[in-house]
Amino acid sequence: MLRPVFFGATSVVLSIGLGGVVSLALGAEPSVSMIQAGPKHIIDHKGMQTTGPMAQLDTDGTLHLAWGGEKQEERGVFYLKVPPQQEEYPEPTKVNPSNPPAASLHEPPALALGHNNDVYLTWTTPHPNAGGKPFANLLLLSRSVDGGKTFLPPVQINDDEAVTGHSFDNLTVSPNGSVHISWLDAREGKKDPATYTVVSQDQGHTLSPNLKIDESSCVCCRTHMTTASDGTVYLAWRKVLSGAVRETVVSRSTDNGKSFSPPVIVGHDQWVFEGCPHRPATMGVDQQGRLYVTWYTEGPDDTPGVYLAYSDDQGKTFTPRRLLNMSKGTFPDHPQLAVNQAGHLLVSWEEQSPVRREVVFTYSLDRGQTFSSPNKVNEKKAKSPAVALNDAGQAVIAWSEQVVFPAWSTVVQPLSFPTPQTAQLHPIP
Repeated sequence: MLRPVFFGATSVVLSIGLGGVVSLALGAEPSVSMIQAGPKHIIDHKGMQTTGPMAQLDTDGTLHLAWGGEKQEERGVFYLKVPPQQEEYPEPTKVNPSNPPAASLHEPPALALGHNNDVYLTWTTPHPNAGGKPFANLLLLSRSVDGGKTFLPPVQINDDEAVTGHSFDNLTVSPNGSVHISWLDAREGKKDPATYTVVSQDQGHTLSPNLKIDESSCVCCRTHMTTASDGTVYLAWRKVLSGAVRETVVSRSTDNGKSFSPPVIVGHDQWVFEGCPHRPATMGVDQQGRLYVTWYTEGPDDTPGVYLAYSDDQGKTFTPRRLLNMSKGTFPDHPQLAVNQAGHLLVSWEEQSPVRREVVFTYSLDRGQTFSSPNKVNEKKAKSPAVALNDAGQAVIAWSEQVVFPAWSTVVQPLSFPTPQTAQLHPIP
């Protein structure tokens, strides 16, 4: 089912063509590249319609991928684990049993890694009493305690009986091993759903009661969670304010998910939109506790943009937003962010024109102060990037691409960031 394909026999050095920032960084020693790329791998889904991928990296560089797939009557959640240096990708594992099935291809499953060889996936299944309601679903957690070899039967996360939506989920694992899950929940029957969380302190065996964090959440902008090394848990979502103003907000928990602070507006975009943008924020935290947020917005002048802001006071305040996209002929979409402890950032997003759909990435080696010029990674029409970056400087971008029209494949591009010593020797101005 899987077909590894190598674009070039050996790794491609991406410093060539990366543009200004890297050229300046390498000016004194051009033979040294700051970022290197390994061979691309293509996952051929053999006619199965799939979601975009979710990606995570272990500390040793082991790649974990997940996606949703549908072919004829089969609809499932798929997981793939690739040890470092392994050239051939193994067959994926179907995580969910035949019953319950995955709900749809609306979004990929959420994926997180624990500290004891545990793997967690959240996904939705149609509500058994949906009665034709297309968005009535249950939120489920699948977990593996043997490194992804097998998955235990899924458990239901939402603890209500409402025949309504429980979706747009995300999860993270804190340093103490607690599993934190967030989602949007319409159990109160209001026009705009609420944001909920739950925590497990025993590798997903049991879950705490559902905790309502806030209401008036944007109905289909996915939530996002991340944790800091001090155990602080961050939760991001898009909130609907008076006048249909939609702002990305962040809340934090300093008591292991028992409570969360009131939400704080990140970018003050003042974007008025009578509908759901369906575009989430993503976050990451470095060793010094700096919280980074990327998101899509159009602002008061309806100009699409991908932005970054960060906070050095646990999300109480944020820096002014910074525009990351630079293209004049396309508009950006769906940004994804990964951060490691050294304060290296990898950001990927889509760039679209009336006829093109590209995936680009940029990176920062100085805690978000400067960024490389955006670089395209795809060769054919592409969408839905996912990124991961570990503390050893190993990184990956995965996305969907029409390698052979009209089917969509998943393409995986490994990247290598410099070690902290290398970054110190070649600082970016």
